[in-house]
Amino acid sequence: MNYALIDLPKIVDPRGNLTVAEQMKNIPFDIARVYWTYDVPGGERRGGHAHRTCEEIIIAVSGSFDVEVFDGKERQTFHLNHPYQGLYVGTNVWRTLEDFSSGAVCLVLASEFFDEQEYIYDYDEFLQICSKAS
Repeated sequence: MNYALIDLPKIVDPRGNLTVAEQMKNIPFDIARVYWTYDVPGGERRGGHAHRTCEEIIIAVSGSFDVEVFDGKERQTFHLNHPYQGLYVGTNVWRTLEDFSSGAVCLVLASEFFDEQEYIYDYDEFLQICSKAS
């Protein structure tokens, strides 16, 4: 499978907990880009695409949301609501983020710099790529 939940280190401290993400240690790639989404209006979706070469870790650093992933064969939904847990999403996996709680913040660690050509936005093109890979 080209997606999986990963647990990041959770250092418990009475002053407040801490979680660490380190490239090539608990993150399985070099981190080239970090971005986050927030203030997502109720009922809105994010994502709705796949990546040709970029790998990502998606983390709910605050609040919660669902991530539906589809690799051309299997579809699965993950409810993210722990800042010490991330969803690894590899290449050629369609992802849609939805059902954001109020105040949710979605942090993404990406293996590649932004490149519009690297995205697959057309669902039929995505399905064709998946059928060729089978």
